[in-house]
Amino acid sequence: MADPVDCALDLMRRLPPQKVEENLANLVELVPHLTEDLLSAIDQPLKLQRCKNTGKDYLLCDYNRDGDSYRSPWSNDYEPPLADGAQPSIKLRKLEVAANEAFSTYREMYFDGGVSSVYMWDLDDGFAAVVLIKNVNETDPQSKGSWDSIHVIEVNEKGRNAHYKLTSTIMLYMEIRGAKHGRINLSGSLTRQAELDYPVDDYGMHVANMGRMVEDMEIKMRNSLQVIYFGKTKDITGDLRSYNSLNEAKKLHAIQSELVGKLQARAH
Repeated sequence: MADPVDCALDLMRRLPPQKVEENLANLVELVPHLTEDLLSAIDQPLKLQRCKNTGKDYLLCDYNRDGDSYRSPWSNDYEPPLADGAQPSIKLRKLEVAANEAFSTYREMYFDGGVSSVYMWDLDDGFAAVVLIKNVNETDPQSKGSWDSIHVIEVNEKGRNAHYKLTSTIMLYMEIRGAKHGRINLSGSLTRQAELDYPVDDYGMHVANMGRMVEDMEIKMRNSLQVIYFGKTKDITGDLRSYNSLNEAKKLHAIQSELVGKLQARAH
């Protein structure tokens, strides 16, 4: 018999990505005993919350959640307050603060806005971190879009070196409405992994190493979305309906064939 979790995940992959929250809620209602497995395996668009102590926005995910409370990366406090919520060690918390500052600068460089958050937690042989970035464009009523990045990094420390395992997921949503174009909706998600070893002469170098990995991965995934996915969509659309009339296309093809024939004749 097929694994019910695998069946549920396969179903989610076939449903519209822009309705992932609604579809997940319906799925959990149908199979409540799989709630924890589904919530941990299915990526959802990131949500914002404002830190009451600092007034800064931060992103919510399973990695900063404890029960019904979420930990702010700016104040390190849970909202709503939680007395015994999970906390990183003092040493790791200092690294988390530095990482939040670094990725805030990175976000401004590449996204020109949005919100970023970094959360870390201790492991037996090192630590793990998640880098979250969300950017939403809703300035134009006829077009809107959102970019959600989720980068989970597992760090295994080995003396003066460290092994980094990165799992990155990007969720992209775009919608255009207007009398000229009608309604166009493009959405989807992409997941990639990478593993690298870096020297760590100082504990703070972890921030630079993770930053380099995330930056390289986002550039690669951004290019994949642009070239492969949007390029393929354009090709399929072109095959289904020509931009120009078929008569014009045939005339252009005939001229091209004639030119090629004359060039080949001259070459001989």
